[in-house]
Amino acid sequence: MTEEAGRVTAAERGPNAWVQVIAAFVVVAALAGGLWKVQKDDRAQESGAAAPVGPISCSSATPTGVPTMVRAGVKYVSANQLCQALNRPDLAALLGTPGERAQSYGGDDDSVTLGGSDVPAPEMNVTLPTYSVQLSASFDHFAVKDMARLLGGDARERTFLGRPAVLYSDRTYAFIFGIRPAEGSASSAPSHPTRRLVVARDPKDGGGSYDIALWRQDSETPNDAVLLRLAERILPTLPGWAGSGS
Repeated sequence: MTEEAGRVTAAERGPNAWVQVIAAFVVVAALAGGLWKVQKDDRAQESGAAAPVGPISCSSATPTGVPTMVRAGVKYVSANQLCQALNRPDLAALLGTPGERAQSYGGDDDSVTLGGSDVPAPEMNVTLPTYSVQLSASFDHFAVKDMARLLGGDARERTFLGRPAVLYSDRTYAFIFGIRPAEGSASSAPSHPTRRLVVARDPKDGGGSYDIALWRQDSETPNDAVLLRLAERILPTLPGWAGSGS
């Protein structure tokens, strides 16, 4: 996505569910190869906080093409379309913090390498004073019903909007890379408890998923009711959600 006024290029975030499962085996290679990438905006670092930028700015253009890695017949959802799903006037109200404005936002049409193949994994992140929201999609062939067992911990299977889903706890991560030549090393930033809901792309759970995550700036654990309310309103607005999702 193109840089716009008010956008920052840094985001604390966590990988989606299947990336976490695979990461147990490839985390060193993933970091070395840039599988997960974050950047730090120098001006935001110096000021200590991003100034409110108001409404999110998304392009109105529709995707001009579908990544070749997406299986035939599958409806691709781009980072810009995820942006449009989050760009709603009631976002703060859905979070229970009416009147708050976005402080930063950003996303990309990235991909991850799973099993030697590139899998599209677009995502969008929005930060408000109280909460941060991440919305992402994965176009792999894994079934959501298999995730709870592999994720372990407090991961629990459920049905959400008629589709297999998993609700679980996670933490954000952030690696800050030096921008000035003298800052050649990378360091970690504080993480936040996160609640995530991963939902099958289609009711038959034929592969692929949507992931919506929520964390608080005060590092308190987010309320599941807030996450589920947000997901219930946002996910059905994604292109291809109705019917089979394909």
